[in-house]
Amino acid sequence: MSPAQKHNRNGAADDLPPDIDIEDEAAEEIVEPEAEPAGPDLAFTAIDWTPHAGDADGMVGAEVIQTFVKRLPNQPGVYRMMNAAGDVLYVGKARSLKKRVTNYAQGRFHTARIGRMVRETATMEFVVTRTEIEALLLEANLIKRLRPRFNVLMRDDKSFPYILLTGDHVSPGIYKHRGARSRKGDYFGPFASAGAVGRTINSLQRAFLLRSCTNSFYENRTRPCLLYQIKRCAGPCTGEISHQGYAELVAEAKDFLSGRSQKVKTEISAAMQQASEELDFERAAIYRDRLAALSHVQAHQGINPQTVEEADVFAIHQEGGQTGIQVFFFRTGQNWGNRAYFPKADPALEPAEVLGSFLAQFYDDKLPARTILLSQTVQDQELLAEALSTRAGRKVAIFVPQRGEKKDLTDHALQNAREALGRRLAETSTQARLLQGFAETFGLEKPPARIEVYDNSHIMGTNAVGAMVVAGAEGFVKNQYRKFNIRSTEITPGDDFGMMREVMQRRFSRLLREHGDAQPGADTEDDGGDDLVGGNGGFPAWPDVILIDGGQGQMTAVRQILSDLGVEDRVVAIGIAKGPDRDAGRERFFVKGRDSFMLPVRDPVLYFVQRLRDEVHRFAIGSHRARRKKEMVKSPLDEIAGIGPGRKRALLLAFGTAKAVSRAAVEDLVKVDGISEHVAKLVYNHFHES
Repeated sequence: MSPAQKHNRNGAADDLPPDIDIEDEAAEEIVEPEAEPAGPDLAFTAIDWTPHAGDADGMVGAEVIQTFVKRLPNQPGVYRMMNAAGDVLYVGKARSLKKRVTNYAQGRFHTARIGRMVRETATMEFVVTRTEIEALLLEANLIKRLRPRFNVLMRDDKSFPYILLTGDHVSPGIYKHRGARSRKGDYFGPFASAGAVGRTINSLQRAFLLRSCTNSFYENRTRPCLLYQIKRCAGPCTGEISHQGYAELVAEAKDFLSGRSQKVKTEISAAMQQASEELDFERAAIYRDRLAALSHVQAHQGINPQTVEEADVFAIHQEGGQTGIQVFFFRTGQNWGNRAYFPKADPALEPAEVLGSFLAQFYDDKLPARTILLSQTVQDQELLAEALSTRAGRKVAIFVPQRGEKKDLTDHALQNAREALGRRLAETSTQARLLQGFAETFGLEKPPARIEVYDNSHIMGTNAVGAMVVAGAEGFVKNQYRKFNIRSTEITPGDDFGMMREVMQRRFSRLLREHGDAQPGADTEDDGGDDLVGGNGGFPAWPDVILIDGGQGQMTAVRQILSDLGVEDRVVAIGIAKGPDRDAGRERFFVKGRDSFMLPVRDPVLYFVQRLRDEVHRFAIGSHRARRKKEMVKSPLDEIAGIGPGRKRALLLAFGTAKAVSRAAVEDLVKVDGISEHVAKLVYNHFHES
């Protein structure tokens, strides 16, 4: 039972704001659609040119590239190289399209990567830009959107969270925020993770007593909520603090987040001293707790530079054919976290080229800091600085510090990049050994590149959900997880075999439609692209192995579906049956052509399979609970076409319950704000079909 439930049981059923969990102390997060930051008004002129009939028929490589050279202008722009299937192989920019493409047409290449890229090229497309800056910005945008396999690719492009102090309410609230900055207020960030934002907000609530509830919850309060009682809110909703007093708290929070933390701490310390001298020890204790909360915020921010007000720090390290990039964010003189990236890049590429391409993609949809510190010089550094300045609408400086505190920051980032890549290499090596052992245990020709694990979750057949998790050479690939809401009405409630048949049918039917020509286990580095999933830098779409949480009955249903779809020979299906008394370590495995068998209790492969099974259990149960929760709060009004959240809220405010709405006459319904006569008849007819 959660603390909220315990509190409710003791008689304060409405004291806690909705969606606030005292256990993890997480404030509300506002998520809005992403929007690109303000940038230049880019106007591009596309070259509309097609070779004469027969010019490029059957040509590939340097020959087909030569047919384009004579018609290209000596102007900046972006070019795309594509193979015969139409897949984009490479996106590049050029100060002069004619000169750059001429280099490819000559057939003299410095690296095997470029040679392979040119040999696969069957056609090219071009966009002429007004300046080289526009070409750089467009190149980064196209690389992120098209993900060509010969470019440096970011593998993780999640947006960063911010702290939002709202400005559209008489009592501003403090929230986590992602996405477009469309809501009026002050934004502070970016932070490296949602966890860092949550911890900071929790401490700021203790320090400044700012509310984190929704506006609707605020407007309907008649007494202070639990957050006021545990001294995490000043209670402006019920007048526990005046609007002027609350505005002073908000101003102090803004000062603290804007870098004037010492000024705020000095003022609070003086107020604490004054309260103590006046023998108002209760008020002095409140100020003491606020000071402790502010110290907690700063103590959890690691190194806080003295001379760097605002900067993003990047450091790159290459080892073992892989690249690690560490990013630190400094705002208002405080360290707001760091994040490690491992971009997909050819091992032959120099760090300067990888880091330069990474920076262009990193800031494609993010506003840069005023200062960007690098561990080493990158290609087109001055051009990149000019491009980012143009996009941000203010000067952005990029440089490699040689001494002082800025040099210490880049050295610290480089050390973190080195350690992060070392951990990743160790994990990859361990994973590779496990996959090799997996292949040997189950008789596979080579270690699987993609493993899919399936399970179902339901309660007596209700809210049934199928779940799929995916693992590969680098561990779990969470952006490939999928859930399947069981739709069939012909399945008997609780029929696990029928549920698994539906999941397999839907999964592999779609896979055949979208990636039907791909071969499982193909070499992801050299393949053309149909077998690769977007956004994963070469991760295959087809599984080599599917693991089914079930015994012989489940496997019979699965193999029948695979056989009906004609893919039984393309995928190895393995069943995992729970052991006697459901004991972990006594699982029995079912593989086609072999008798069922068990693995030694301490076998590393058994632990690996158990981890896969536990992950699909977690995902399936979580998906089922989310669906069940949604079903529990479902209203009959949700089923009426034309009744959205606004009209639903208006009806419930007017009548109290959905049952009362169902009994209302049309004349009563039209009296509700936003309900026309037509909509009123829709509502009435829904509940009075006869």
